[in-house]
Amino acid sequence: MSFSFHVAAKRGQPSSTGNNQCNTGPIQCCNTVAACGSHQGIDDLISVLGLSVPIGTQVGASCSPITAVGTGSGAQCSSQTVCCEQNDWNGLINIGCMPVNINA
Repeated sequence: MSFSFHVAAKRGQPSSTGNNQCNTGPIQCCNTVAACGSHQGIDDLISVLGLSVPIGTQVGASCSPITAVGTGSGAQCSSQTVCCEQNDWNGLINIGCMPVNINA
């Protein structure tokens, strides 16, 4: 299975800018984060949505933004906190994710 994802304007790698924000939007808490091509659930979701994503791209599924109320040492995310390039599907799937330590 081959995936390719086309973006009009590619930003640099997503990163935290402090204050619970990434350079690409709010920090997300995702139930699943895996590389495209390595996780059956992620790959199935990408296929169902008809997306083309490069193999190895980190993808988050079932994500929600971490609000400013939950930042700092009291922030809670029982899954992976990430900063993602593409948050266009309302948390169902986020593309180009990088882990973020919100307690730093």
